[in-house]
Amino acid sequence: MLWVKVFHILAMTSWMAGIFYLPRIYVHYVEGRAAGQDVTRLQIMARKLFGFMSVMALFTLGFGLWLWFGWGISGGWLHAKLLFVVLLMGYHHACWIYLKKMQRGELNKSGRYFRLFNEVPLLIFIPILIFVVVKPF
Repeated sequence: MLWVKVFHILAMTSWMAGIFYLPRIYVHYVEGRAAGQDVTRLQIMARKLFGFMSVMALFTLGFGLWLWFGWGISGGWLHAKLLFVVLLMGYHHACWIYLKKMQRGELNKSGRYFRLFNEVPLLIFIPILIFVVVKPF
């Protein structure tokens, strides 16, 4: 089961790397487009990054379920963690919606908006980390 935990952490780290970077691509896209620059490469990068982070999200969830059911982990901390995991999945979905708009050339939020949007996953990840490590309840 320790190997499963290693793969869960590895997949989660990769997923979070994508979650943290994709909104930065959105920032560069909207600011570059406003400046009249060619942003085609950013559209390609965003699409490929979203695909990678989606696969890593599936691995994270799969290995997480394996740990949960394999070890029979329970407790209030787990329920709280799962709530924040659901929020992270919602954020991932929001990234997908913005990606679709970007691909159609309809991404019209400001760079400032996406800079703030980029901070949201950190606010979701910190409680997850606390619940897993500290297990406060």
